[in-house]
Order: sequence, then structure tokens, then C-alpha cells
Amino acid sequence: MASEFIVTGTDDNFAAEVEKHDGVAMVDFWAVWCGPCLAVAPAVEEIAEEYKGRLKVVKVNVDENPNVAAKFGIRGIPTLLFFKKGEVVRQVVGAQPKKRLVKTVDEVL
Repeated sequence: MASEFIVTGTDDNFAAEVEKHDGVAMVDFWAVWCGPCLAVAPAVEEIAEEYKGRLKVVKVNVDENPNVAAKFGIRGIPTLLFFKKGEVVRQVVGAQPKKRLVKTVDEVL
């Protein structure tokens, strides 16, 4: 993970980082072996930098953190969940162009 604006989400810290977060968070569920996940990663990093201070960006490796993935019923990756005050308000499944992700971010904010 190249961006200093991205938090690594884990089974242990997810509640504190996302569910108890008072603002808006975008959580990227991904895996190292997932081509579409790697394709969408640069857009996620750019969004993290462009929206710093307004949007918390968290990446969760589903292989290393199966409990969080199971809790939210993640079946396909990449899946991006958008949280507002700890509640899921939007979901985007599959690799999407940055433009579509930015539109979703703006709608949630």
C-alpha cells in the first residue's frame, strides 16, 4: 500500500477504525491474487489523497481478515463498502472506473 492516507483494516481494528468512525469511510475489500483488485488500487489511492480529511479510506485483505469479510457478506472482490457513522450506506462490487467511484464518494459525502 503506497498511500499514507490509507488505513489497513484488520479483524482486530475494524470496529475502531470504521464502525466507530464518526465520518464517512470507504472500505476496499481485496486480495493480492485478485487482478481486478489490483486494477482498482491506483484509483482508491488517488481518492484517498484527493479526499483526505473528508473521507477515511480503509483496505481490508480478505485472506488475512476473514471475519470482517464474512461479517459483511463479501462474496466477490473487489467490493467497496461506504460507511457513514459506522453504517453501510452504499456498496460497489467489481472493478469500476475512478469516475464512478468518485461519483459514489460525492453522493455519500
